[in-house]
Amino acid sequence: MEEAPRHDTDLAASLEALLLIQGDVLYKNRIPKLLECSKEDVDRAIETLSERIKNRENSGITLIQTDSAVSLATTPHISQKLAAIQKKTLERDIGSAGLEVLAILLYIGPSTRSRIDYIRGVNSSSTVRLLLMRKMVERVKNPDDSREYVYRPTVELLAHLGLTNQNDLPAFDEVHNELAQFAKTQKENDDLYDE
Repeated sequence: MEEAPRHDTDLAASLEALLLIQGDVLYKNRIPKLLECSKEDVDRAIETLSERIKNRENSGITLIQTDSAVSLATTPHISQKLAAIQKKTLERDIGSAGLEVLAILLYIGPSTRSRIDYIRGVNSSSTVRLLLMRKMVERVKNPDDSREYVYRPTVELLAHLGLTNQNDLPAFDEVHNELAQFAKTQKENDDLYDE
């Protein structure tokens, strides 16, 4: 196969990174705007990326595409291993860290990971990831800042807890108000140290 021009190679690398960051299906009609290129450039980049992935020895990643979308996925030969790993993770108890994160999201409401970390006083990445995998929380775009996500309880979690909405939680108003006051006091204290 003849070597792709440098521009196509760079664009293919950018597309691969974009697909990794996206973590989901990316519609082809959005890619030209995101990568600031033409539709033809995108078509060539997809072809270059596809060839590059096929030529990787023992790769665990494959490129899937339809007429309208493209996505990265795990190869079939690695899927069983990943399923076993995920099963072990899902069997693990969420522990007190998971309960703390759920309490924050249930009683305070949708929160960014940095806010969760701030309230707990520790990094919550692995805990949030476990709760996402268990479909107890979901990640959505932050309406106040499109550069980050907010996490919120899922309908499945509320159903599992036997709740129709968060207000049905025990002592919801009291706990919600206390947590809001705590967060406000902490922010005021932090603002004093920043001056």
